[in-house]
Amino acid sequence: MARYTGPTTKKARALGEMIFGYDKSFERKKYRPGQHGNSKRRRQKSEYALQLLEKQKAKYTYGVLERQFRNIFEKASSKSGVTGTVLLQFLEARLDNTIFRLGIARTRRAARQLVSHKHVLVNGELSNIPSRRLKPGDVVSVRGKSQHLEVINDNIGAKADIRKFPWLEWNADRMEGKFLAFPERDEIPEKINEQLIVELYSK
Repeated sequence: MARYTGPTTKKARALGEMIFGYDKSFERKKYRPGQHGNSKRRRQKSEYALQLLEKQKAKYTYGVLERQFRNIFEKASSKSGVTGTVLLQFLEARLDNTIFRLGIARTRRAARQLVSHKHVLVNGELSNIPSRRLKPGDVVSVRGKSQHLEVINDNIGAKADIRKFPWLEWNADRMEGKFLAFPERDEIPEKINEQLIVELYSK
C-alpha cells in the first residue's frame, strides 16, 4: 500500500508537531514552511481548517492514508464509547504502532518495515501486515532468527529505560511484548484533538 515518502521535517513544520520523532531541523525552524512561514502576521484559521489540521496530524503521525483512516473512523463510530477515543485506541492497537511503542523500532516507519520484512510474530505466528489490529492478550515478539539483528538490538537497548506504556508489557529476555488492553485517552501521549476529527467527519 502507498505511504507518504516526502520530506518529514517540512510536513512536521506544516502541522506544528514533531510527528515523525525528534528532529533537530524542526527545533531550529518552529514555523510553517514557505516564503511567509516566519511572518509575524498570522491569519486566524477557520473552524474547518483546524479540524482538517487535526485529521492530517493524526494521519501522518500513525502513517495512515485517507481511505484507510476513514475506514478506521467508521469502525470506531460503530463501537460503543466516545468515538474520538475509540479512534485513537484503534490506531494505537495497530501492529506497527505497537512495535514502535515497545521500542523494537525507532520510528513507526521503521516498525512497518520490520513487519513487512517478516521479522515479527503475533501469538507465535508470522505476521507481515503492519495495519493488523491487536486484541488484548495478543503477544508480539521478534522472530527467532531476527533476534540477532543489530538494528533491533540497538533499538531495544536504547529504549529499555523509557519504555513505559501501561497498556503494554515487555519481556526483554524473550524479546516479546504483550498488548494488555486498549489504552485510556490520558495514557496516549500524542497531542491530537480527536474531537475536531469527529466534528470534521460528522459534517
